[in-house]
Amino acid sequence: MPFQIIRNDITKVKADAIVNTANPEVAIGAGVDSAIYKAAGGEKLLAAREKIGRLEPGEVGITPAFNLAAKYIIHASGPWWDGGDHGEADLLRACYDKSLELAYEHKCKSIAFPLLATGTYGFPQKLGIEIAVDSFTRFLTDHEMEIFLVVFGQKSVKISGELGEEVRSYIDDDYVTETLDEEYILERPRDRRRENYKEFESEDIGSAPKENEIYGAPMMSSLSAAGAAPSKKRGLFASKKADSLDDALKSIYTDSFEKHLQQLINKKGLKNSEVYAAANISKQYFSKLIKGRVKPSKEKVLALAVGLKLNMDEAVDFLRLAGYALSPVSQTDVIVEYFIRHEDYNVMKIDIVLFDYGLDPLSNG
Repeated sequence: MPFQIIRNDITKVKADAIVNTANPEVAIGAGVDSAIYKAAGGEKLLAAREKIGRLEPGEVGITPAFNLAAKYIIHASGPWWDGGDHGEADLLRACYDKSLELAYEHKCKSIAFPLLATGTYGFPQKLGIEIAVDSFTRFLTDHEMEIFLVVFGQKSVKISGELGEEVRSYIDDDYVTETLDEEYILERPRDRRRENYKEFESEDIGSAPKENEIYGAPMMSSLSAAGAAPSKKRGLFASKKADSLDDALKSIYTDSFEKHLQQLINKKGLKNSEVYAAANISKQYFSKLIKGRVKPSKEKVLALAVGLKLNMDEAVDFLRLAGYALSPVSQTDVIVEYFIRHEDYNVMKIDIVLFDYGLDPLSNG
């Protein structure tokens, strides 16, 4: 997978290049900067850093990695957050873009980043993530490289910030149990339901969504074959009864999944590279998939649905084409639904939220 999140000490990561949040001056800073100098060999690294000189915010430089497992250290001078009206976002974006280009120029096949500027420099985490993900996605559309986002700290450390809280408020116990009651007519005490699905509880529980807000659109979209009878039950698990065997046969897809995938890419006016970059799928895997040489997992199909910028109706149909269905008791599925409904189409960002929930990223599937 082109992009991965790992929990590790960045000084121990094996990558061709690691990115350091550098002190603008030729001096050893605190935190990660200090740890990198210590692990690499302070005197040698500082001497190499002196050759670069002062780095203004948004600028980067490169040195050997000396005692580290990497080949290079890329020193990125991040901006301090000062309210957002002083070009901070553009400067942070420059740090990511220039670091990636510098690694590419030095023929690096892998690069490891911390989440730049969101610690001591005070950058809002949600904005910092959006800038990082946007930079990674644009780069991977035209280049091949493994990109690691390295999180240092205990498992309780969250990196998604406000984004994770927004998703968390979307996943509440009432949402799940109301859906199950409606579709399966479960007759169990409410307390028992809460015990069984307590992982979905949140402190901010709102009213149950209306039917058309819970997987509530017709399951068959414009992708569906002609002749399928419309469902009277507008839910995720609704079944469709054909009026006759002829109707049933007409509703069966005869084309392959990969053919429908390519048709969707063309219909959306997207490039293949745009789809696999946004879906966080490698070019090699995507090539095999589009040629019908591999059967995609559910996670890969979800990732492709995001990369294709499908709406919920289209996503449900797309999953069915591959033999899968969404489940309201899967946190992964509901998190993906949140992003699709908010038209936030990037699997890297989804994987960051999944990481904070302790769930496997879509790119692992």
